[in-house]
Amino acid sequence: MHSAPTSASAAPIWDPQQYLRHAGLRARPFLDLLARIPHLPTEGRPARIADLGCGPGNVTALLADRWPDAHITGFDLSADMLERAEKDYAGTTAGGGWLDFRPADAAHWSPDEPYDLIVSNAALQWVPGHPESFAPWVEGLTPGGTLAFQVPGNFTSPSHALLGELCDAPQWRERLAGQGRRFVHVLDPADYLRRLADLGCATDVWETVYSQLLPGEDPILDWVKGTALRPVLTALEGDPQATDAFLAAYRDLLHAAYPPGPHGTVFPFRRIFAVATKRL
Repeated sequence: MHSAPTSASAAPIWDPQQYLRHAGLRARPFLDLLARIPHLPTEGRPARIADLGCGPGNVTALLADRWPDAHITGFDLSADMLERAEKDYAGTTAGGGWLDFRPADAAHWSPDEPYDLIVSNAALQWVPGHPESFAPWVEGLTPGGTLAFQVPGNFTSPSHALLGELCDAPQWRERLAGQGRRFVHVLDPADYLRRLADLGCATDVWETVYSQLLPGEDPILDWVKGTALRPVLTALEGDPQATDAFLAAYRDLLHAAYPPGPHGTVFPFRRIFAVATKRL
């Protein structure tokens, strides 16, 4: 998941370093998505690519491996994420392409030039009503261009359900009600398929559950600190006593729901993928 491209007044504070602690596992669904994106209709010219919700840029850079001469722009609302992306990845790529980053809110972004590929990795779950943007995004594709995204589909799993319940508990309700469920804007795979097919796209939608073995004493808590917990930690910022109390309660719930084993803690992680290609 990348940083939330939501409105600035409601945007959580993102921590690139915390997010990147599980960079390898977080990148795996994007690589699976990337493998299903078809040939781009560039006809000998460099591809033009947009990455919505690019976060710290680590997976945006993977696009340059697939399309070495492409001009790739990563868009994100988080200044901290963009600063890290600029520092680590901006500039001429090894294949002679160009990688740059710009601030943008995916809830309101629309293409200002034709793109051969618009891609989003674990960001649209933060954007209410994001399927309504599919039409202008597809309209902004070159003929034969592709819209591709993947989003988490594990919002009913214990890690997320327990977070929502804890935020709505009496002792936290006044400060945190709804914060644990702010990211639940994901449709069923069949809904994505219908919406994208209705736009005249050749569409491939699927889902995968990754059974991840996480090491460490509190691995699930460490994982969600980089993603689902960001709105909560933002709301509690400046109150370390409340933050510690909330994390202790949530840690206990996670330990009960995900007991550690001799090889680590198993964390099933469901992902929903969509690849929609605009017809020529």
